[in-house]
Amino acid sequence: MQTQGLHHVTAICGDPQRNVDFYAGLLGLHLVKLTVNFDDPGTYHLYYGDAAGTPGTILTFFPWAGAPRGRHGVGQVTAIAYGVPRNHLGFWKARIPGAEPLRTRFGQDGITFTDPDGMALEIIALDAEATSPAIARFHSVTLSEAGHDSTARLLTASMGLTAAAEQGNRFRYAAPEGVVDILCQPDARRGSMGTGTVHHIAWRAENDSVQRDWRQALSADGYDVTPVLDRQYFHSIYYREPGGVLFEIATDPPGFAIDEPAAQLGKSLKLPAWLEPERQRIESILPKLVVPEPPFAH
Repeated sequence: MQTQGLHHVTAICGDPQRNVDFYAGLLGLHLVKLTVNFDDPGTYHLYYGDAAGTPGTILTFFPWAGAPRGRHGVGQVTAIAYGVPRNHLGFWKARIPGAEPLRTRFGQDGITFTDPDGMALEIIALDAEATSPAIARFHSVTLSEAGHDSTARLLTASMGLTAAAEQGNRFRYAAPEGVVDILCQPDARRGSMGTGTVHHIAWRAENDSVQRDWRQALSADGYDVTPVLDRQYFHSIYYREPGGVLFEIATDPPGFAIDEPAAQLGKSLKLPAWLEPERQRIESILPKLVVPEPPFAH
């Protein structure tokens, strides 16, 4: 079995308006779904991606306003990288305050910066060129681990990724779409959850049947896998990889157009059917958001 690559990444932020201004306004990502945390309906769940909400482009946030910042360390995703056309890397370096050149990694140039809550982001120059500077999709994520052997076995033997390259203490594993790097840091302290940290990463499953096969295979390999959970726009199972990062396997369908037209994604607050009777109360709790128009076409 082999996953196609990343489905989405979910992180924790502080102020939701500040988050929207940064990701939709500065980075130009589309807010493709405005909904709530189903387990905590008084909190937004913000989904960003390309205009269609394509798997592999989706970054989501739970805003915990007033919560303390997390501590970055091992057992976490410590960087999220997007890919852009190589002829526009300079555009992004000039556009993003505080962006710094990234040391050439596996022959690719890039920049590194942080979002308003201190979460590390990277933009990597892809081989292709394009007219628009728009961010395309995830290039990679970096897992910081005390060791890499056990996680490497999961990625290769259980999930179908291939060992692609090594550079110092960085080990790269490739899926058909995108890569994951393990940064081996045996002497680093463990991270802790809070704003500015990644909650989990999700891998793609083509459909429910494939996800069932994944669940059976991972359980047979000794992983404690959750039952299937309905997340409205995809179905999910969760398990923790040996280094401590929470993994999810999410189905591609049904997708984000299940409850609003594709051309209207993210324009209004969407609630699952079981929360609709609480809409008035929920809307009275949630802060109002102003979503900037995308600054350039994808």
